[in-house]
Amino acid sequence: MRFENLKNIVFSQKVVEFVAVASEFCHVVETPSNYSAYNLVDLSRKLLPLLYFKASLLPDISPLSDDEPERFVSELDYNVLQQKWLQKLGEYDSFYEVFDPEIQFGSETVTSSISENILDIYQELKDFVTSYSIGNEEVMNDSLAGCIGRFRDFWGQRLVNVLRALHQLIMSDIDWDNLKITGQSSGEKKPDTSDWVDRFFGQNNE
Repeated sequence: MRFENLKNIVFSQKVVEFVAVASEFCHVVETPSNYSAYNLVDLSRKLLPLLYFKASLLPDISPLSDDEPERFVSELDYNVLQQKWLQKLGEYDSFYEVFDPEIQFGSETVTSSISENILDIYQELKDFVTSYSIGNEEVMNDSLAGCIGRFRDFWGQRLVNVLRALHQLIMSDIDWDNLKITGQSSGEKKPDTSDWVDRFFGQNNE
C-alpha cells in the first residue's frame, strides 16, 4: 500500500500553499513587461521571502520512481526570459556575491546576475508546478521531492543571494523614473498584494 498516503501528501495545506506562491512567482517572472523596473524589483523582493518560508515548511518525502522528473523549461525559454529581465534591469542586473559555496574559503570577488538567479529559481519552480498540474499523484509526489531536494542543494541559496541584491536596489537612491527601460508597457500598474496574507497563509477573515 505504498501509494495510500499520496493524496494526503500532495494535497496537504503546506504543499498547496507552496504551489500557490510558486505559481505567482512564475507568473511574475514570465511577464516582466507588465511592470516598471521598480515594481518588478519590489514585487520580487516581497515574493522571494514568502517562497522561502513556504518551501521550508514542506514535508521531507522520497520519490517513488528512480527516474528524474520531467523538465519543461527549455534553454530557449530560459534565455528569452532572462533577456527580458536584463532589458528591465540594465546596469543594475549585476551585483557582488557574498557567498558562493564553490569559493567560500577564498578571497576572490564574484559578480553575479539578478536575472540569472531569478531564472534559475524560475526554472526549478516552473518545472515543478507544471508537473504538479498534471494531476497524477505519483508524478506530483516525485516532482515535489525533486523540488525540495533542489531547494536544499541549489535554488534556496540562489534565492537568499538574489534577495540581498533586490533589497539593496530598493533601498538605494536610484532614479527609477529616469531609468532607461526597454519594452515597458504603457499600461503598467502597481501590483495589488493586499490579499497575500489570506491567499498564502490560509487565513480567513470571516
